[in-house]
Amino acid sequence: MALSLTPEQGADITEAESLLDEIGPAAFIPSKRDRRYSRKIIFQFYKNANIIERFFARLKQFRGTATRYDRLKSTVHAAVQLVSAIIGIN
Repeated sequence: MALSLTPEQGADITEAESLLDEIGPAAFIPSKRDRRYSRKIIFQFYKNANIIERFFARLKQFRGTATRYDRLKSTVHAAVQLVSAIIGIN
């Protein structure tokens, strides 16, 4: 069973933090400003997430791939690979 946690901004997630620490996946959620003990944040994870988000934003600029005009799974997969190569070259 996959666990997904998407807290709202400013939510206090003390109970969820302890649950995530027991289960194992790392949670990189900034703490509230008025919290007595703030969590340690590893900003490298945010940097990596930003790179991935920018890649998918560039991928969506190619309309044919973003809207999936192609019907076959193999054609869409080939288009994604081609566009990824173009983005990687630039």
